[in-house]
Amino acid sequence: MTHNALNDPPKIAYSIKEACKASSLGRTTIYSHIAAGRLLARRIGGRTIIPAESLHAFIAGEV
Repeated sequence: MTHNALNDPPKIAYSIKEACKASSLGRTTIYSHIAAGRLLARRIGGRTIIPAESLHAFIAGEV
């Protein structure tokens, strides 16, 4: 089975690893911005996720 991005639903949240890949920022930088309140993150179960809107706004300089 091949992966087809056209059939995937739009992302509503990113894992830390995915946020690093999408933004070209490192884990330490991502966690630093979360701690400073510039990037919103939520703990769900044992995972930390970043809402897509928060990551996009952060990268766009809106935060």
